[in-house]
Amino acid sequence: MNAYIFPGQGAQFVGMGLDLYENHSEAQELFEKANEILGFSITDIMFEGAAEDLKQTKVTQPAIFLHSVILSKVLGDTFKPDMVAGHSLGEFSALVANGTLNFEDGLKLVSQRALAMQKACEIQPSTMAAVLGLEDEVVEKICAEVEGIVVPANYNCPGQLVISGEVDAVNIACEKMKEAGARRALLLPVGGAFHSPLMEPAREELAAAIESTEFKIPTCPIYQNVTTTAVSDAEEIKKNLILQLTAPVKWTQSVQQMVKDGATSFVEVGPGKVLQGLVKKIHREAETTSATVS
Repeated sequence: MNAYIFPGQGAQFVGMGLDLYENHSEAQELFEKANEILGFSITDIMFEGAAEDLKQTKVTQPAIFLHSVILSKVLGDTFKPDMVAGHSLGEFSALVANGTLNFEDGLKLVSQRALAMQKACEIQPSTMAAVLGLEDEVVEKICAEVEGIVVPANYNCPGQLVISGEVDAVNIACEKMKEAGARRALLLPVGGAFHSPLMEPAREELAAAIESTEFKIPTCPIYQNVTTTAVSDAEEIKKNLILQLTAPVKWTQSVQQMVKDGATSFVEVGPGKVLQGLVKKIHREAETTSATVS
């Protein structure tokens, strides 16, 4: 069975999507529609902007979403997923790809999500850190013992867990992780504590937008970050999407479940190859490729 997977923030690069724009009229049309919906020329930033501009959350998230979704549409009849999943932001791309959301609504929600997260980041200084080479249980235990807010945020693959929270709490946790034998515990260059309780203001804001958006029955199940299981019910998908902002991304567990449910091939749709690397670390026998158009 074919699983199609969609990357999240961090996969962006200057020049992303330009080949699609130049070679496919459908892609060009969708990119231009996106400029209209967003009210600024995101294509200028994606195709030839400064890396610094592309790194702003309000630009990065719609940019990665557009690259992934437009690529899946240009694939046409060759795009035949039996199941889909997306890492954090990638969940929105996956929901457009499997027909739950239409293109316009998906883009509007991603843009609102990015702006709400940016706002939440400005309320309180916060950060994230990658912890390498420790058991998940050890990381969870240390986070629970540290004073202040610090929580497991991204279960990326065995031995790679990202933590998220208040700056001081994350720094203290990093020191304790190293003492406990972590190979590395390093701060990430992000604007704030994504997938932590500090995103509560963003969750509330996004919840209203999600509730008022039409979600259709998907063409194939999505394995959501919050539950890690196959979901096809539109109302349940909505609920999980709202929870996702303050809950951890359980990528390891999602991939393990997809394999258990019959996935043998994982196709990454969007910029970069980060997810393929994670899938290989979770399940060595899996076939992984990038979606490409001739």
